[in-house]
Amino acid sequence: MGGGVIKAEMFGQLTSGLESAWNKLKGEEVLTKENIAEPMRDIRRALLEADVSLPVVRRFVQSVGDQAVGVGLIRGVKPDQQLVKIVRDELVKLMGGEVSELVFAKSGPTVILLAGLQGVGKTTICAKLANYLKKQGKSCMLVAGDVYRPAAIDQLVILGEQVGVSVYTEGTDVKPSEIARKGLVEAKKKNIDVVIVDTAGRLQIDKAMMDELKDVKRVLNPTEVLLVVDAMTGQEAAALVTTFNLEIGITGAILTKLDGDSRGGAALSVKEISGKPIKLVGRGERMEDLEPFYPDRMAGRILGMGDVLSFVEKAQEVMQQEDAEDLQKKIMSANFDFNDFLKQTRAVAKMGSMTRVLGMIPGMAKVTPAQIREAEKSLKIMEGMIEAMTPEEREKPELLAESPQRRKRIAQASGKTEQQVSQLVAQLFQMRVRMKNLMGAMDGGSIPSLSNLEDALKTEQKVPYLLMCVYIFSLHALMFGLLFNSHMIIDIGKGFLRHTGCSECSQ
Repeated sequence: MGGGVIKAEMFGQLTSGLESAWNKLKGEEVLTKENIAEPMRDIRRALLEADVSLPVVRRFVQSVGDQAVGVGLIRGVKPDQQLVKIVRDELVKLMGGEVSELVFAKSGPTVILLAGLQGVGKTTICAKLANYLKKQGKSCMLVAGDVYRPAAIDQLVILGEQVGVSVYTEGTDVKPSEIARKGLVEAKKKNIDVVIVDTAGRLQIDKAMMDELKDVKRVLNPTEVLLVVDAMTGQEAAALVTTFNLEIGITGAILTKLDGDSRGGAALSVKEISGKPIKLVGRGERMEDLEPFYPDRMAGRILGMGDVLSFVEKAQEVMQQEDAEDLQKKIMSANFDFNDFLKQTRAVAKMGSMTRVLGMIPGMAKVTPAQIREAEKSLKIMEGMIEAMTPEEREKPELLAESPQRRKRIAQASGKTEQQVSQLVAQLFQMRVRMKNLMGAMDGGSIPSLSNLEDALKTEQKVPYLLMCVYIFSLHALMFGLLFNSHMIIDIGKGFLRHTGCSECSQ
């Protein structure tokens, strides 16, 4: 099939370059200065091609090389795996180490001032940020401070209505600093928790822009000053963060368009060059597509390891604990039916695009864009056939297995062939067996609360963690697996188990 391999959304090229480095260490018994020379050149080239700035690349490669040569041989760990671990740790450090959370005022409203060049998506980010904070139980108000673009004010009002927050506007004839002051007064009257202020952008940095931002900042005394930068600009994003910080003083950055076809230089350069952390990232067009920036999770994606934590968090948003437990019982008793299948395909859609969901799943790095397009098409065909079934047939697929007449009726109603309907029924029975076997391999037990995932990861009690994750993850992975390749699910499961640290389970 055509198309490149899906890796970590924006990091595909970088991921491939790093994999080339590991592959050159296959068969080696220990890391030496001689045998890491070529892999280190591959790493350097991959980072430069990802538009990471040269000084950052030099420091990164030097640090990785020094550690690789000095590392001792660990029993059971191959040299290429040791290098992966070193690179992963250095990537995490490069991107800031720990997650940098938003700071909130101890008293009165928290004020978040957004700045950035024109066209980076500031106005949309205002609404996404309000939506993100609303989910945390905070009341928000948006302030329309871009007086040079009437369309920006209109857009903010529409987006505010969409996410259910009020928008303070004064039109285009009032100074931005005055609008900001009045908006803050209004927010205090209404006991608003967070005030998010939109500002005007320019095509390039100029004195007028900076002076205006300084005035607005002086009036507001904001808790956070966040620069919105476009991930597509590569290492230039890091230079922008540095410039804005020197001019007005910022607290961090929001990286937008992380789902685009950019090379990754922005995410890898911002903290190292500017000293300011990336606090949030935008990954899509929906209002829900804004999330904290986790350096460790991003490193996992870059290295093709997936992002299990983010996957489970997304699954948690679309599935209740009770539903999860009920479905687990159906899986273990091999009673998973077409109602469950339909529910899960729709849950996947709520989690984001298939490309994005696959980027979180270990072992899915082999899936190409062409395969994803084919899978999305197949899902629609499957849904059409399921919707043509009677409620009884959805609940009891055995009826379809036993009756050619029923399959013929569904084929005619959905506009598909009898062969396609028969194949769908067969695939459901295959899923039942595979899912039961995978769940059974975890030695039974109950699903722990999804909110305990972070704690579960920090303990040595692997089985409860695996039970919960495999239950949600394997369900989706199996669905994807049957769409792509009947054998791929074995690799998916092993990749996932290796990622969780259960080496015995992945043999």
